[in-house]
Order: sequence, then structure tokens, then C-alpha cells
Amino acid sequence: MRIVLAEDHFLLRDGLIRLLGAYGHDVVAAVDNGADLLAALGRERPDVAVVDVRLPPDFTDEGLRAVLAAREQHPDLPVLLLSQYVEPLYARELLAAGGGGVGYLLKDRVTHGAQFLEAIERVAAGGTAMDPEVVSRLLARKERDASVGSLTPREREVLELVAQGRSNAGIAQALCVTEKAVAKHIGNIFTKLGLLPADADNRRVLAVLAHLNQ
Repeated sequence: MRIVLAEDHFLLRDGLIRLLGAYGHDVVAAVDNGADLLAALGRERPDVAVVDVRLPPDFTDEGLRAVLAAREQHPDLPVLLLSQYVEPLYARELLAAGGGGVGYLLKDRVTHGAQFLEAIERVAAGGTAMDPEVVSRLLARKERDASVGSLTPREREVLELVAQGRSNAGIAQALCVTEKAVAKHIGNIFTKLGLLPADADNRRVLAVLAHLNQ
């Protein structure tokens, strides 16, 4: 898998390059600022971009703005955001910017390499990998919305697991229920949110998250 990496901290950037290489992936460009990131994305057309939200020179949203600009030309570009903070606005803007895979992980909550690699591979394949804390904040932003407020506590649990990229089987295992029960909950969620179920898991997740951030 060909990866463009944007991270301004040298030690973390070097460590990620080594980690990804150890798992057989090729970091085709490793940059530390938004301008170089945008150039690398246009030049390399990677399978996935792994991007710190805050990059030099201003350390605000340079990483996000670079991937949003790249997605204007390549809407299906898969992007995995890394941040030390829960910033729902960034997730909303990225979800609205194209149909490619999307991820948002908090650096301090990535506890082992396999977890990180699984997230990258899921996003590269067109899926989602959202940290549970990010999902909770997205839901909280829509708490006043009548449709979201109509979800039962169990349906909210299911929605959070769906948004993390879990399969029906994975959700059933996490909640100790049957897959049939999970499918019923998901159907109820889509009905209450006014969304039609999609065949692909990543499409349904993107639709739900996009709705929650309107």
C-alpha cells in the first residue's frame, strides 16, 4: 500500500515510517507542512493519506485544508486524520468533501501498532475508522435534533459501533446480542434518521455521520 504521511514531529514521523515499513507498506512521501502535503498528494496519488490535522506554519488546520483541496481533484482519496484533540468540525468537513474512506484517530488513544494498521487498511479500502470519543462528540452536537433524540440508548450504542467501522458480527459480539438483533437496530436507526440502508458498510457509516454533522 502506498502512503503519504504528514506529521510535523520528527520522532513520531520517523517512527510511523518504520512501523508502516515493517508491515510491508511504502511511505512514498513524508512531509511536515500543509504545502508539501498538498504537492505530495497531487504527485503521488497514494492509496491513503495519514495526516496530522495541525501542521506548520500556523498549527491550526493546515493538514485538513490540504486534504480537502486534494479531494477537490480526487474525491475518492482515502484520508486518516490524526490529532491530539477531539475536533468534530474537522470530521464534518472531511465527511462532506468526498466519498473516499475516512478515519479520525486520537494519537493518545492508539495503543498498539496492529490497531493503527487495521485503521489505515480499513480507510484505504473505503471504510471508516472513527475513534469512539470522536463519534460521541459528533452525536453530542446533534443531541437537540429530534431524529437523533428519538434513538433509544441501545440504538445509540449500535450507531457508535457502526461509525467506528464495526461489522454487524463485531457489533453483536461487543453487545452480546445476535446479528439479527443488530440488523434490526440498524434498520430502526436508518428509519429514524430518514436514511435508506446501503449495501456497503462504509456508505451507510458515511451517510449516518454526514447526517449527524449537518
